[in-house]
Parts: sequence; C-alpha cells; structure tokens
Amino acid sequence: MDYLRWINRPVLRQPVVIAAFEGWNDAGDAASTAARYLLNRWDLDLVGDIDPEEFYDFTSTRPEVQLDDDDRREIIWPSTKLFAGTIADSGQDVLIVIGAEPQLRWRTYCGAVCEVATGQQARLCLTLGALLADVPHSRPTSIVGTAFKADVIGGVELRPSSYEGPTGIVGVLHDAWRQAGLASASLWATVPSYVPGASSPKAALALIERTTAMLETSLVATDLEVASSAYERQVSELVAADEETSSYVASLEARYDEGLPVVPSLESIAEEVERFLREQ
Repeated sequence: MDYLRWINRPVLRQPVVIAAFEGWNDAGDAASTAARYLLNRWDLDLVGDIDPEEFYDFTSTRPEVQLDDDDRREIIWPSTKLFAGTIADSGQDVLIVIGAEPQLRWRTYCGAVCEVATGQQARLCLTLGALLADVPHSRPTSIVGTAFKADVIGGVELRPSSYEGPTGIVGVLHDAWRQAGLASASLWATVPSYVPGASSPKAALALIERTTAMLETSLVATDLEVASSAYERQVSELVAADEETSSYVASLEARYDEGLPVVPSLESIAEEVERFLREQ
C-alpha cells in the first residue's frame, strides 16, 4: 500500500528535507512552531501527506470536529503534511515534513518519510526537536546539534550522537535515513523544565536561527523576537513570585554565567524519554 498521498508531486533539486513532530520531541511546541514558521515565511506549498489510518491510535491522538465556512461539521484527522518550494533569496529547494508523532508501525511510517527524501535525492535530512532540561529561561537557548558523523554544515558544528536509551520517532527516522545512505543531522533546543506547559517562542527562534545558518540563508523574524521577549518577561514574573523557584533559577543562571555545562546530559535525556513513555 502506498501511504504517500501526493497533491502535487514537486520536482526539486537536491532539496534539504526538514522534519518536525509534535509529541515528546516537541517540548514547548518549539520544533513544530519553528517548522511552521519556516514553511510560512518561505511560502512553501502543501504538496502531499501521509495517510494517518495505519499509524495513529485515534484514542490517543484524537481527530477533531470543526465547522467549515458553511457551518457544516467536518472531521480533521491527525496527519503528516508535506510542504515544498524554493527559498527565494538562496535558490535552495526545501521540503518540510510536519505532523504528530505516530503511535503505530514506526518502521513503515519512517519508510514512507524516507521514500520522500530518496525520491527527491535530498542532499540533507534535518530534524528539529526540543526537550525539557535544567536551563535558565533568561539566557540564550542552548542548541545541541548532532549528525551520523562529525561534520560542519553551514558553519554549524555537528557531532556524532553518543546517546543510548529509549528513543522517539526522530531516532527511528534517522536510522532509516542512515540505512538509505542519506546525510542527516538533528537540532535540539533546550526548554526550561520549570515551565513545561508553556509554548516557547524563544526556543523556536533559536531553532530557526540555527536552521537558516545551516542552509546558509537568512530570515528576519521580528515578530518571533518580540514574542520571545514577552515570554522571557512573563516567565521572570512568575519565577519571582515563588521563592523556591527563584532560588533554583538563580543557581542555573550562575552555572551558565560561569561557563559550566547546562545542556542536558545523556542521563537526563534518557530519564525524560522514559518519563514520557510511562505517561503514554
């Protein structure tokens, strides 16, 4: 069965494929926000999707009912959408894959995403992710960049991942790309663990800046910069209202200012993955 459903199959020139998934891989909605921001600013077209029927447990990722312009009810199913086009100021073709992390048949699902990349002869496959970590909201967002092998792309240093432990759809997808002989890399933004429920435009902005650097293009994101400043100010007000949290954040800030590592350790990543899996 062909799970890829093309609306208008694009003809691209060695595109960069960018993928982001809602779920554990998307703390603070940073990865999905970054991907949607890029596809909107680059004016990419919706070119296809992946049939959700075989990949989602609809009791966990539920469809939604909404009214159309004529007040008729329609069901919106969880899906993975494909957007493609050319970045105007660089001539680089891109294809963005965005959707909720599926619950079922990961190998088949990743095979469908892999088919997109191999069929378009992608020069690079990049995933965006975000995870909770012991980092201060008041300092620059730390980005961890990894690749199958050490490399420097677009002035961004990438190092091989040495992580061992439970993984999400991003890890499985990178393994599929590796087996297909495709170059791949991953960017992870760190989101403060003490504001887990809030969307983080600051982390999304950091992912966008690192992504555009890798693609050797530029993008003005003034609206996201304003939102990031508002986010930082609002979190600071909440932190200041609680003495224990304020003390904890001050210790994180001190570690950052002293140059001590505040990015998550492999152990903390494993703990976060295991926590998420238990909750499911």
